[in-house]
Amino acid sequence: PSSGDRSSGDRRRRWRRLGRSILFPPLSPFLGDPAMEGDGEGQGGDGGSRRRMKKTIRRRQTKEGSSMVAQEDSPTVPMEEDIAGPAPGEDEPVGPKKSELRSRLGWAVVRAIYRGFLDFQKARLEEMGFSPFLRLDELTPDVALIQALKERWDPSSFRGDVAWITGLRVDGQAVTGVTYTSYQELAERLLGLEVTRERSSLVARSRLQASLGVVNARHQMGEGQAKYMARLTADARAALAEEEGVAADRDLRRFLILVIEKLILGTRGDPVSCRCLPLLEDLSSVGSYAWGAALLAHLFDSLGTSSRETGVAGFFPLLQVWAYYHLPSLGRGVPRRPGAVPLLQRWRFRRDEQSLRLQVMLIHDALDTVPFGHWTPYVGEDDAAQLWVERGRPYF
Repeated sequence: PSSGDRSSGDRRRRWRRLGRSILFPPLSPFLGDPAMEGDGEGQGGDGGSRRRMKKTIRRRQTKEGSSMVAQEDSPTVPMEEDIAGPAPGEDEPVGPKKSELRSRLGWAVVRAIYRGFLDFQKARLEEMGFSPFLRLDELTPDVALIQALKERWDPSSFRGDVAWITGLRVDGQAVTGVTYTSYQELAERLLGLEVTRERSSLVARSRLQASLGVVNARHQMGEGQAKYMARLTADARAALAEEEGVAADRDLRRFLILVIEKLILGTRGDPVSCRCLPLLEDLSSVGSYAWGAALLAHLFDSLGTSSRETGVAGFFPLLQVWAYYHLPSLGRGVPRRPGAVPLLQRWRFRRDEQSLRLQVMLIHDALDTVPFGHWTPYVGEDDAAQLWVERGRPYF
């Protein structure tokens, strides 16, 4: 084509992009607006995105008779960074499913190992203040709600919510320390495990879980949830120490580093970091740290990342249940188990069959109309029902 033809084609392409941006404005950084796909450097340019879209359109028109508008209006965006989501333009699921936000929080494994401990170990965890948190049931992720809230979060009033919702301590010593060049000696001495390489702070998660008896954490063919949990619990009980001593202390440190890194902090990636391991050397002082405040700080750090990030590290159920209490008009949660503490146990996820994009748009619209005011979501709750709420009250 001549230069004039190229110029005319460029103008047409710019107008098409402008038209799409008007019809389908980006609702949040999660939504991957088709008009913006591939515009950044190193992303293959707009042409690659448009070619992928055309191929998808032809394929779907042959099989389903779908229109171009329907294709551009329904991108699927996974929340978990290590799960490959569908290519732009392919069908998105009806309503968020757990696979879209695969939990980094090792609920089942942690719960099974906790059940496998003998009473003397459970008593030590109770003294440290972890037991209410460890008895929490897994909460199905509300993907649309978490996506919508990531841009609208307000850090001013969360500290009390942590104590109410999770049962973790928000007062006490700060969870902080120094970063070591190598954690090899510390990991071998306190955990009896090796880090992944010499100058590393990471321990393989599979090896850590195996040291606690959970060698195979995958569901077996035809295995229901009850049988799955029973199998993991029995495996853990057979491997854990039966009396106090060096072996029991090592078991407890292994369990705590798994709980802290993969449940409380909800860190990304499969390996388990040993950053907090120095704080676990003296087991008698572990309960003096403000683990709830660390949970909150880590979650805020994730929420403050670039808008291009599609994942949320940290303990996302806090954000989810916070919205159930502070924004009941959204109708995203279903009450259950009235009177249970911590308050996370009182809710379950309400499944929505609408598309993910539409759900996020409706939540954003609802958030824009919420009146400003003084929220008092826990009126009538008894502070004494939760130890760390009562002790942490001066802080919130």
